Amino acid sequence: MSKMTFCISTYNNNNYLQLAIKSVRNNSHFKDAPFVIYAENCNDGTNEWLEENKEKYNLEVYIEPNNKVRRGIGGGMNFCASKVKTEFINFLQADIYVSEDWDLELLKLHDEYVGEDRGIVFSQRIQPDIFNDTERAGTVFVPMDEFGEYYHNFNEKYFLEYCQEFRKLNKFTVRKGEGVSGLIRKVDWDYIGGNDDRFAPAYYEDMDLFIRMQNEGFKFMLTSESLIYHFASRSSRFPDDDLTQRPKELSDVEQNSMREFIGKYSRLPENDENDFVKPLPITDGSPNRMSKEVSV
Repeated sequence: MSKMTFCISTYNNNNYLQLAIKSVRNNSHFKDAPFVIYAENCNDGTNEWLEENKEKYNLEVYIEPNNKVRRGIGGGMNFCASKVKTEFINFLQADIYVSEDWDLELLKLHDEYVGEDRGIVFSQRIQPDIFNDTERAGTVFVPMDEFGEYYHNFNEKYFLEYCQEFRKLNKFTVRKGEGVSGLIRKVDWDYIGGNDDRFAPAYYEDMDLFIRMQNEGFKFMLTSESLIYHFASRSSRFPDDDLTQRPKELSDVEQNSMREFIGKYSRLPENDENDFVKPLPITDGSPNRMSKEVSV
């Protein structure tokens, strides 16, 4: 039996989701590990594709087509986690492409660094520089067209070759978390209680989770041995693949989550020298560990 379950929560990201699933099945060390997919309110062909291909890719598929109140990113992760029966949960976003043995390297890192303590480990992210960011720990920015800008022209062969060379030249770990992927024991996820529903459908849920984990003494580590390409915000900021135009409703969602964060912590988050969110005390009286049942 596999030690881990892959989990993806998705919303209208069909084309990138297909590429992600295929890369996980083709490039992972644990190719036959359980794979939970949660699809919420999708109307772009995602539901139909999952139903048609769940046996081919050995997927455990859950579809909720008409949620009036969306679970969102964090709630979708909570839902996926509630279905996991293995020792580890391996969370992924829908707009990614994994490199060879990325999952094995995460498991090695967890065994070596976290051990019997509570903790979570992450992959190094490679990402197109769509925000004109400077280099930062945990993320390598590449030109937009380095591997292809979109799902239909992504150069898988070149990316995998790039990753082989990158691993030869770079050997490092960084204390931080990244929302693109994360390996955690199921018991540790249940201990912290998962994501806070107040940040549904998106934004700030990962920072809140990482803060609460730090408050509980969780260990964090990211490794250059596990590499993942992230197409960058194709579902949360640029759902139509127009990288010059962000829908106003998504800006409104982000503003609302920011207000929720300030209401919970009485301030905005701050990052350390590794661009990792600093721990903060909760000031509104809500618990650090979320104790709730996930509706299924």
